[in-house]
Amino acid sequence: MNIKELNPDSSPQAAFGAHLRTCREERGWKQEDLAAEMEYSSTHISSVETGRKMPTLRFSRSADRALGTGDQFERRWRELKHGVLLEGFPEFVGYEGRAVEIRLFEIGIIPGLLQTPQYARVLADSAVKRGAITPEQAAERVSFLAERQAALERSRPPMVFVVMDESCIRRAVGDPEVMGTQMERLIEFAARPNTVLQLAPFEIGERRPFDMPVTLLTLPDRSVSCYAEAQTLGRLDRETTSVLPVLTAYHQLQAESLSQAVSVKEIQQLRKGTS
Repeated sequence: MNIKELNPDSSPQAAFGAHLRTCREERGWKQEDLAAEMEYSSTHISSVETGRKMPTLRFSRSADRALGTGDQFERRWRELKHGVLLEGFPEFVGYEGRAVEIRLFEIGIIPGLLQTPQYARVLADSAVKRGAITPEQAAERVSFLAERQAALERSRPPMVFVVMDESCIRRAVGDPEVMGTQMERLIEFAARPNTVLQLAPFEIGERRPFDMPVTLLTLPDRSVSCYAEAQTLGRLDRETTSVLPVLTAYHQLQAESLSQAVSVKEIQQLRKGTS
């Protein structure tokens, strides 16, 4: 058999493929054996090993489970994605995928976990027009977001509490069809048994405790982490003394916000205006 030689130093993608091949061969497995364990085709395994196909988050986690490598492949995948993500964000996503509770607050745009592909694409394309990212990076951002959303659709999904500033639904992104589909997505999200969706109305004024997006993650061991972003940097804080005041402020925000029933009615009214 003609085995393609890889130079792991040529690119992060080649390094990922070479590491996958090494781990497979150390177990005496053929590509078909690994494919069966990961529930992928052997052609897909070959394409990743030879660097012809970019691995996904789902693929990387499946490789870690099949090969018993902890989170090695997931971490390597995050390194591949690091070029189109904020510094600190890959670490946060790793925690997000394991969280049992997610609490988030967003200003100005619909939170990523609730965005439709069309809404996310409009935002990515806008960044391309501004020259902030390339078209290829835009496609990767949209794909990455879809994988984050899919990672939360597990057999025991986390509780997700979302508070959106009213500006999130008032700011038009894309055409009326894009916004209409996005409003439908929010209504569907609120109807799930493991979610709570609230709007923080403009009337809250100075009582709104946050002036920037905030995400709080509760992990299986009940520890709580806080993630916040600046323009080019994301920071994950795991220190209890600094995270607990943020959690308290989040509860205060929920108390000031509209109930889920009222919030959904507001979104439904806006939905009618985009029809």
